[in-house]
Amino acid sequence: MNENNPESNPENSGEQWSSTSMPAAPADAFPKIINFDTLARCGDEIWIENNGQIYRLRRTKQGKLILTK
Repeated sequence: MNENNPESNPENSGEQWSSTSMPAAPADAFPKIINFDTLARCGDEIWIENNGQIYRLRRTKQGKLILTK
């Protein structure tokens, strides 16, 4: 991917990062605390893939989080 070409940048093209295309970064480069609203920008749930399993993390009307497989 050419970082200087805006069309090849997923942030500009609307393309989503997949676990295989996300650039590698050191573990300490990311914050350990992430606000749920940052993860779920378009709603009250996110889908998480871990070791081939899909999990759903959603926020209830009471503001609690529920993780289901």
